[in-house]
Amino acid sequence: MLNGLKHYWKVKNKELFLILCTFAIAGFSTALIGKEISEWLSLEKYGLAWWTSKFIVIIFGYQVIILIVGFCFGMFPFFWKYEQKILRRLGIMKKKPIAGNPKSIEKKAIPGKRKQPVHIAIFASGAGSNAQKIIDYFKTSKTIKIGLIVCNNPLAGVLGIAANENIPVLLVQKEKFMLTGYAEELKNRQIGFIVLAGFLWKIPTILINQFPGDIVNIHPALLPAYGGKGMYGNAVHAAVLAAKEKQSGITIHYVDDIYDHGKIIFQSTCLVGESDTIESLAKKVHELEHAFYAEQIEKMLIK
Repeated sequence: MLNGLKHYWKVKNKELFLILCTFAIAGFSTALIGKEISEWLSLEKYGLAWWTSKFIVIIFGYQVIILIVGFCFGMFPFFWKYEQKILRRLGIMKKKPIAGNPKSIEKKAIPGKRKQPVHIAIFASGAGSNAQKIIDYFKTSKTIKIGLIVCNNPLAGVLGIAANENIPVLLVQKEKFMLTGYAEELKNRQIGFIVLAGFLWKIPTILINQFPGDIVNIHPALLPAYGGKGMYGNAVHAAVLAAKEKQSGITIHYVDDIYDHGKIIFQSTCLVGESDTIESLAKKVHELEHAFYAEQIEKMLIK
């Protein structure tokens, strides 16, 4: 059951524990506060008034309390999304498309609605093996073009790939990136889709808002397990091996405000043998990345 909740909510063990604690404390607090209010106002004598007060506390008070407790436990983003769903069901908040913008996921499913060709920016920080595979895959495409390489490391190998492939490069500085996301520069270059391929900085909210549903990442494990801050590259493989997992793999997902948290698009698995090392497991996972990433990008953009 707990594993099912982890998968449904896309959280790790610690986050699941805090979520369950929040629900428990909020429920207990709501019941206690409701009882105190009824006694203070002497509503026990009046059946209808008593039940009305209970209803108000449960329906409205509980929603406020759960946000307060969630904030104290550092889980406010999770519970705010939870509350938004409830408010939409009650008709208090307007419903919105899956990605938060009518131009994103929903319209992708309608052929001809996306402006062609789609110009992709690949964000990378290292050698760029995934970037190379994506570039090779779309070289002859008439509908998808690699328009830009975005990099935060002036010594990264991906810059050599960009030079060899004659693809423009945008070197980004952290302070400006976190402040503006270089969103204007990307729009000026007619970028319509962003692919993270080993990019080690967290994507700022401003950039996510400018490209809603149009930023994807690939993670070298089966999310929601082994994700989060600091979980990249060999650190992920080391954690998988330390846990004696029987399988690992890749997860391609949309990017949101939380590390490795966005909606999962695609997963593929590989077996983890008893003799596997960090290096051998990394090789298996890289093979999956190279085999599926570009293919899944194409499926997302051409429907």
